[in-house]
Amino acid sequence: MAVFGLPGGSEWLFILLIVLVLFGPSQLPKLAKMVGKSAKALKEGMESGLGEEEDAAKGEPAKSEKKDSGSDE
Repeated sequence: MAVFGLPGGSEWLFILLIVLVLFGPSQLPKLAKMVGKSAKALKEGMESGLGEEEDAAKGEPAKSEKKDSGSDE
């Protein structure tokens, strides 16, 4: 029984060829931009979640992202 691992050099080329055929060369920049934005949002969400967990462990209240501008309502 073979152990599954990360793809090697020739496997990556095959995967990229399939992606190129499926999406076409004109859609690849849009796809890459979308993946980059998703990765950035995931990273920011993970860091935010870790910060809130650390604050909760210390007994500090969670910080809100938007502060009140002083309006009296």
